[in-house]
Amino acid sequence: MEDLNFTYIVKDNEVTIYHHGRKATTLRGDKARQFTEEADSASFGDMQQLMARLTGNYKRGNEKHAKKIRREKYGY
Repeated sequence: MEDLNFTYIVKDNEVTIYHHGRKATTLRGDKARQFTEEADSASFGDMQQLMARLTGNYKRGNEKHAKKIRREKYGY
């Protein structure tokens, strides 16, 4: 998978996601916990796709399917 230029930092039970070096979103609470659990076992490409979805920067043709999966898995 390609690098979509997403990075993240975990600090004080918060996950801050950056896109091209600029802050895109911050996850707190259960969302942050679920994200870090996913990050432990996901590949680089999968993490890039997950961060794109979480920040709303995911317009590649299957938004409805991805949104449904995200809601089922993460509740948002």
